[in-house]
Amino acid sequence: MTKTKSNILVSAEKLIADKGIAATTISAIASQAGVADSLVYQYFENKEGLLFAVAEERFTEALQQIEDHLAGIGEPWSRLSKMVWYSLMYNDRHPGYVRILLFECRSNKNFYLTPAYQLMRRHWAILRDIIETGVRQGVFRSDVNSDLIRDIIYGTFDFEAISRLATGEIAETTTDLEDILTILKAMLYAPQEPETPGKEAAILEAAEKTFSRDGYLNAKVAEIARQAQVAEGTIYEYFKNKEQLLLAIPAERFKTHLEMLPETFTIKTPLRKLRRLIRYHFSLFLPNRDFLKVFLLDIQLNIRFYSSEAFTDYRKYFSLFEQIVQEGQADGSFRRDINPRVFRTMFLGAFSHVALRWVILNSREEIDKMHEIDQLVDLFADAVMPALQ
Repeated sequence: MTKTKSNILVSAEKLIADKGIAATTISAIASQAGVADSLVYQYFENKEGLLFAVAEERFTEALQQIEDHLAGIGEPWSRLSKMVWYSLMYNDRHPGYVRILLFECRSNKNFYLTPAYQLMRRHWAILRDIIETGVRQGVFRSDVNSDLIRDIIYGTFDFEAISRLATGEIAETTTDLEDILTILKAMLYAPQEPETPGKEAAILEAAEKTFSRDGYLNAKVAEIARQAQVAEGTIYEYFKNKEQLLLAIPAERFKTHLEMLPETFTIKTPLRKLRRLIRYHFSLFLPNRDFLKVFLLDIQLNIRFYSSEAFTDYRKYFSLFEQIVQEGQADGSFRRDINPRVFRTMFLGAFSHVALRWVILNSREEIDKMHEIDQLVDLFADAVMPALQ
């Protein structure tokens, strides 16, 4: 790159970060760079092209540096931790660039057609490879959805930047590193089945599946025993015959529902409140695709939103996530080493990236949204639960 072009990019980054793209002129950029207006147009077609070129230059630099930082680190969790640290550190060192990327580039649909966006996808690919390598090596839990974890992490970067640049909640994002890693580790290492069901429960589960597949008349007790991984004689220790086993299924289901009934209308336990609130958040946005697009691109990535009356109301709403975590910590049902503010930030960031992937980036691809919501609910619920002894 020539020195003149580099000076133009540096000047553009500074002015656009300070004033925004709308209030920045080519003449002002040229003046700042010490060149004629016409020289700017020799390198860049228009002001938007110059904006995207700033992002492309930064992404190129960041990719080169992250590859250097990861060189020689083999263990997946160490690689992931290093990448999270580096990304937060880079953003803290270049707040002007982060302001441009979030509030000028990412809110512009044309950005997603640029070389800069392709470099952003390469950044994502490095992270996804780390996660998938961890799964293959048995370091991370086998049911990890690498797309969701990636969305959580990059969403966290976004909302950490918003907390620093737009709302002023924090002075640096790197100060939240340990809190972010604590939540991520709980997600990636959380056991899939913390409790092994007893023999009776296993038999009932196997019977339900077998009756559903084969029908009651064709179902064999021997097959149920095989599915439950018990001896056929063990089934008769719990149930007199196949009919009693059949009727025990609804009895068990109704018993569970009755136990949960007192909380159906008034949820009391923090964990169920958290799960319900996460699902509720998705239900607020998903039914109206048009509003979701506007919110993701034009509202959430508009820095003026964070000083508006609308944000005051939105802040009251999303503070519920913090309140529920604090409630769970107070009654001992949640981990005490979880930072409620960082937890809230990570969830809002995850939601934004998941929704963006659903409705914009992969708008033509069939995605099982309900399944991904279930997975996301489980990940954030796992993150707050006390570690098994």
